[in-house]
Amino acid sequence: MSDAHVEAHGAPHDSAHDGPHEGPIKTPKQLVVTVVASFLVPILVIIMLINFVAFGNKEAAGTDALAPEAVAARILPVGSVEVRAAGAASARTGEQVFQGQCSACHASGALGAPKFGDEAAWGPRIKTGFEALWQSALKGKGSMPPQGGGDASDYEIARAVVYMANKGGAKFDEPKPPADAASGAAAPAAAGAASQ
Repeated sequence: MSDAHVEAHGAPHDSAHDGPHEGPIKTPKQLVVTVVASFLVPILVIIMLINFVAFGNKEAAGTDALAPEAVAARILPVGSVEVRAAGAASARTGEQVFQGQCSACHASGALGAPKFGDEAAWGPRIKTGFEALWQSALKGKGSMPPQGGGDASDYEIARAVVYMANKGGAKFDEPKPPADAASGAAAPAAAGAASQ
C-alpha cells in the first residue's frame, strides 16, 4: 500500500472487508418469509392480548362485583314508585313500622325517647292513654318529628304505638283497620280506647 493511500484514507484497510457486507437473509425466499413474519407476528400478539383482556369471566377473588345482580343493583334508578292499595290489607304491622322508623331513637333511648321495653320510662306515658300517645306520634313531641320522621298512614302509626306501648307494659288492643282511606285517621282513635 502506498503512503499516499494511507494519507488519503487514514489507516490502511484490509482488502477482505472492502467487499459487500452479508446479512442473515441470503435468498429471496428468506426475504419474503421475514417480511411476512414481521407483519403477522405483531398482529397475532395483539389479537392474543385482546382475547386475554376482553373475553371470559375474570372475577376478582372474594367479590361478586361483576355478578349480574350486583351490576343491576348499581344501575337502578335513583327513585322508584310504589303503588299500594289503601286500607289495612297493605298496612305494615306495628313491629314493621317500629323497625323502619321508630327504632332509630326508641331502641337506644336517643334524644330522651323512652327506650323500647323500658316499663319505667313508658309507665307515665301509658297512663295518658292511647289517644295521647297516638297524637304525640302523629304530630311529633320534643325532639321527635311528626310520624317519627317517616311516612306511614295514621293506622300504621297507631299499630306502632300499640306495639311499643305494649312492650313497655301497656295492654292496648290492636287498632281496628280503617273502613276506607277517608276514615283512616278516625278509625284507630276509636279503637285506641282499649283497657290498660
